[in-house]
Amino acid sequence: MEVKVITRHTPNNYGSLLQSVATLRVIESLGHQCEIIDYWKRNEVGLQGILTSLQGKTSWKNNLLKRMAYVALRYPGEKIATQRFDKMRARYLKLTHRCYSSEDLKLLRADVFMTGSDQVWGPLLDGKHDEAYFLSFVKEGIRKVSYAGSFGRTEFSDSIVASYKRMLSRYNALTVRESSAVRLLEDWGIDCEGQVLDPTLLLDSNQWSGYIKKNVKGDYVLIYEIHNNPRLDDYAKRFAAHVGLPLVRVSPTLHQATRGGKMIFCPELGTFLSYIKNARYMLTDSFHGTAFAINFNTQFLEVLPNNKTGARNQSILQLTGLQDRIVIDFDDFSLADRQIDYAEVNEILKEERWKSVEKLAELCAY
Repeated sequence: MEVKVITRHTPNNYGSLLQSVATLRVIESLGHQCEIIDYWKRNEVGLQGILTSLQGKTSWKNNLLKRMAYVALRYPGEKIATQRFDKMRARYLKLTHRCYSSEDLKLLRADVFMTGSDQVWGPLLDGKHDEAYFLSFVKEGIRKVSYAGSFGRTEFSDSIVASYKRMLSRYNALTVRESSAVRLLEDWGIDCEGQVLDPTLLLDSNQWSGYIKKNVKGDYVLIYEIHNNPRLDDYAKRFAAHVGLPLVRVSPTLHQATRGGKMIFCPELGTFLSYIKNARYMLTDSFHGTAFAINFNTQFLEVLPNNKTGARNQSILQLTGLQDRIVIDFDDFSLADRQIDYAEVNEILKEERWKSVEKLAELCAY
């Protein structure tokens, strides 16, 4: 079959890139042809993306000098990150022609169109939902499916729920990434074939290690942070001091350099994976950071994001029985001594990986 996947592959972050790489690789391993639809929203990239993001920053947007400062702080790092991620996308992904509009998307041809993983059904930078990620451009009669689709949150207005019902009812088959998404679809009266693993967990640690050209050496505590969370920054510094190890921060956003730890800015994909694989401890508020820590059997601590997106993090912890890795008391460092026994976790992953790949195979076939 010829399968084309639309997903959030364009943001300059490792989760978006790695889940796209995994989706492509696993579908190809099932014997199909696969491409990632190279769909770009102009207001989410480069300077325009920064200006769009600024609209949601109430403490910055209402003052001209602050707006100018925000752009000046963000643009140089974003430009460098875009250049580096463009190279990684070109190297690791098979992409269609570039699409900017519904008209561009309607020119695509495939036996199966798939909405991929990540927060494809959640609000974008401008706070709106894009019907392209609901395969609105696909003609009737062509198979439309989702693999590990995610809403990114669990609370929506009545008007958004009405739009979801209309758009999701057009799919031939739906699978989602979080248990909370299964419940949402059930509440809305929409058929769902269940929860499946995030694509990054469909590849095992050996397969991901194949992307690592040179392993990072030395003992360190790693912080991989997605949200602006001073609580996590402060805890990470004190945790590293408690265990007597240096703190290393890996990030595609240059402004995190002021938050503490030795900054590793926007490393190549294999180097990023190596930092997670070889960390003595990892602290993260990232769903994909958590996923890779589990995949590499890295000892990790979870700080839930201080917004409405924590359900996705909790879902993977519940699935693997690792809810006790959530930091509750920010003066407690006892998790350093409570090591994860990954034997049972790996058995759970092995079983869930097999079931999810089977489901993906069904989605790709008539």
